[in-house]
Amino acid sequence: MKIKNSILFILIVLFAISCDKKRVFDEYKSVGKTWHKDSIVTFELPKLVPKKNFNLYVNIRDNDDYPFNNLFLIVSLEQPNRKVKVDTLEYQMTNPDGTLLGDGFSDIKESKLFYKDNVNFTQKGIYKVHIQQATRQTGKIEGVTALPGITDVGFRIESTE
Repeated sequence: MKIKNSILFILIVLFAISCDKKRVFDEYKSVGKTWHKDSIVTFELPKLVPKKNFNLYVNIRDNDDYPFNNLFLIVSLEQPNRKVKVDTLEYQMTNPDGTLLGDGFSDIKESKLFYKDNVNFTQKGIYKVHIQQATRQTGKIEGVTALPGITDVGFRIESTE
């Protein structure tokens, strides 16, 4: 009976993986129970086909401890020539009633947040993505030092084809 269950589990995992044909890169890094404002999450991207276009996403795992409606991020795309493109982004993280947006069955939700579309990586060398939280309380100038409720930060690249 254990063998049948193991085979079934393996088949389900393989099916789930094979359904995600657009995925080129998908990685998460833990930030602990709170995401400190000075903590920059960095991803080194794999070598990508220069003539293809890709869509880029920031993935966030959060839980019921997240106290805000929105999330502000500073995302930097570092090119091999050291040129850096910086974007300040805002994402809605909750419904009007305060329940978290995203996928998941428990109190942990996973949100796939759009970053850029139709990007091509024409320069040879290593690209890096740096993600930092920049959330602020309403009416306050200083950012939130330790942002609770964010557990993991991820980056995803999908093929447009």
